[in-house]
Amino acid sequence: MYLERGCDRLFSPALNPFSQLGALGFFFFWIVTVSGVYLFAFFDTGIEAAYQSVEWITRNAWFHAGVTRSFHRYASEVMLLVVGLHVLREFSLDRYRGTRWFSWMSGVPLVAFIYVAGITGYWLVWDQLAQHVAVVSARLLDVLPIFGEPIERNFLTPQSLSSRFFTLLVFLHIAVPLMLLAAMWIHIRRVSRPRVNPPRLLAGLILAAILAVAIIRPALSQGPANLATIPTEVGLDWWFLPLYGLPDSVPGLAILATLAAVFVMVAALPWLPPFRRPKAAEVDLAHCNGCNRCVEDCPYEAIQLVPRTDALPFPHQAAVNPDLCVSCGVCMGACPSSTPFRRTEELRTGIDLPDLPLRALREQTLKVAANLTGKSRVLILACDHGAAAHRKRDAVVMPCVAMSPPSLIDYILSKDLADGVAVMGCAENACYNRLGIRWTKERFAGERDPYLRARVPRDRLTEIWASPLEVVRAETELARFAEIVSRLPSAERQSLRSKELADVVETGVAG
Repeated sequence: MYLERGCDRLFSPALNPFSQLGALGFFFFWIVTVSGVYLFAFFDTGIEAAYQSVEWITRNAWFHAGVTRSFHRYASEVMLLVVGLHVLREFSLDRYRGTRWFSWMSGVPLVAFIYVAGITGYWLVWDQLAQHVAVVSARLLDVLPIFGEPIERNFLTPQSLSSRFFTLLVFLHIAVPLMLLAAMWIHIRRVSRPRVNPPRLLAGLILAAILAVAIIRPALSQGPANLATIPTEVGLDWWFLPLYGLPDSVPGLAILATLAAVFVMVAALPWLPPFRRPKAAEVDLAHCNGCNRCVEDCPYEAIQLVPRTDALPFPHQAAVNPDLCVSCGVCMGACPSSTPFRRTEELRTGIDLPDLPLRALREQTLKVAANLTGKSRVLILACDHGAAAHRKRDAVVMPCVAMSPPSLIDYILSKDLADGVAVMGCAENACYNRLGIRWTKERFAGERDPYLRARVPRDRLTEIWASPLEVVRAETELARFAEIVSRLPSAERQSLRSKELADVVETGVAG
C-alpha cells in the first residue's frame, strides 16, 4: 500500500501501474507474442542452425531483429514480474477468498505457464546456457515415471541429439503461450468488467522504457552449446531460472516435491483458514420492478434478470446467485426503492443484505447522528476496508460505501442530522469491491442512477479515499473539511434560504 500511494503521487492515480497489474499482464502477453512472431521469421531450427540464426539476428540484423530479441526477452521478464505482483497484491488486499476463489485458482497456473514458456525460449537459443537448462530439465523430468526412456540420454553426446528436438521445442514454445492465453481468458470469465487494456499513456511509457533497456543492454548468447563438454560457468537469468542454479547434489525428487507442495499450498489459500461468508443479498419481489440497475452495478455478476414469478405487472425480476455474491451491498445502493425517507410503511427495498438491511443502516445513521456535537457536525459513511473503518462514534461503517444510496446523504442533510457528510472509502485504486469507488463518484456526478439530487449542497459533502495505512492523511482531510463546514451557514438557515429562493422563483414564473 505504501508503494501504491507513492506511485499515486508520482504518476497520478489514473496511471498508477500497481492498479493496472492485471491489464499490464495482458498487454505484455501481446507484446511478447508479436515480437516472438517477428523473431520466428529469422529463426532456423537445427543443432547448428539454431545458434547461428540467433547470432545473425543479434549481430548482423541488430538494428531491427537484434533489438526485437532483447525487447522480447525483457518484456517476458517484466510480464513475469507484473503477474507475480498481481498475485501478491490480490493476496495482500484479501481479494482471493470466498466467491473469489475461482479467480485465484485459475490465476495460479498462469505463473507456471509463463515459466514453462520462458524456459523453452531459453532452449531455442542453444548456447551454453541452453545446454545447461536442457540437461537439468531432462534430469528433473526423468524423476517422473511418465517417459519410457530417460530424456537425459538425448544430451549425452552430440550424435544423440537430432534436429527434430528443435522442432519439438518450437512447437512447445508456441503451444504453451496458446494454453496461457486460454487460461487467461478463463481467469477473467467471472470478473465483471475486467480491465485488459492499460491506459495508453502508461503503456507507451513502459514500452519506451523497455525499448531503451533493449538498446542499451542487448541480450547476448553465451557461446555455442557443445554436448561433448560440460559448461562450467553460465550466466543465469534469476527471474526465470532460479532452480537451475541449485547444485547437482540436490535430488530432483526433492525439488519437484517442494514445487508441488508450494503449488498446492498457494492454490489452497482461499480455504486457509476457512472463510466465514456473510449472507448473500436477497430480493424482495414486492419492491422489485426488474429495472436492471442492480444487475448493471454488481461487481461480480452475481445478479441477473429472470422471468417474473409473481403477479406484479413487470416482465422481469432480479435473482441473486449466492455462490457469486460477496455481500458488498452495492446492489442495495443501486436500487431505486432504497430510500430512507419512507415512514408510512416498514423500510424495505427491492434488494437488501440480510445482515445489514437498509432499515438497520438508517438506524445506525440516526444513532451516530445523535452522538455528533460541536459547531461542525460531520457524519462519516465509511468503508469497512478504508482508513475510517476503526471509527465508531461518528461513522456508519458498511462493507462498501457504494452500498449507501445517494438518498441517504440527502436524508442526513435535509433532516439536519449533520452539518456535513464525509464519504470515506478505500484507497483510490484499491477498492476492495472493485467498482465501489467508481460507482459512488458517478452517482454523485449525476452520471449514473441513482443520482445524488441537485438540491443536496455539494459544499457539505466530501470524498476521502484512503487505505488503512493512510489514517493520518485521512484525518487531516477530514479536519480540513470540518473546518470548511464550520464556516458555512447552519443547516436550518440554509434550508430557510433555499425555501425563500424557491418561493421567489415560483413567484417569478407565475408572474
